[in-house]
Amino acid sequence: MASPNDIKKGVVIKDSAGLWLVVEFQHINPGKGAAFVRTRIRNLESGKTLEATYKTSETIELVEVEHRRMQYLFHDASGYTFMDQESFDQVSMADDAVGEQGKYLRDGMEINMTTHEGRPLSIELPRKMTFKVIESMDATGGNTVSGGNMTKEVTVEGGIKVKAPLFIKQGENIIVNTETGEYVERA
Repeated sequence: MASPNDIKKGVVIKDSAGLWLVVEFQHINPGKGAAFVRTRIRNLESGKTLEATYKTSETIELVEVEHRRMQYLFHDASGYTFMDQESFDQVSMADDAVGEQGKYLRDGMEINMTTHEGRPLSIELPRKMTFKVIESMDATGGNTVSGGNMTKEVTVEGGIKVKAPLFIKQGENIIVNTETGEYVERA
């Protein structure tokens, strides 16, 4: 048994409804009252996502998981296929299990995969990735860099749309935060 204070992203919690993967969490310590942990968890069997709150005085059961270095191979009708870097075994994950992270995957890219008893649970991408801008409208007269926080929507490799500053041009490389989908800086 463990304390809710041990909850973090990627941890698997076991309860009467099955195994739940922690997708998001937030430790909250209000000025008055007991501390608690607010989480968004996904059921590993049904894929159902819900929000759960755990008081720090409760106990929870955490399940041991493995973290393996995998290489992304391809995407087809059955989902995303990855290869273990050591054993060369191939593993597939359904589209809904990979979720929004799938749009950032590139052929041959290395990721970290969380598994339980050989079954893939989730993937972890690098926090920042570099992409080439493939479509961007040019800044027009009056829309200058000194315009403050003005942004425009650009399309980068993979068809991902990102809000970027007006000075970013087609053909440039930019760094994107894969957790938020936001522009970070020029590459």
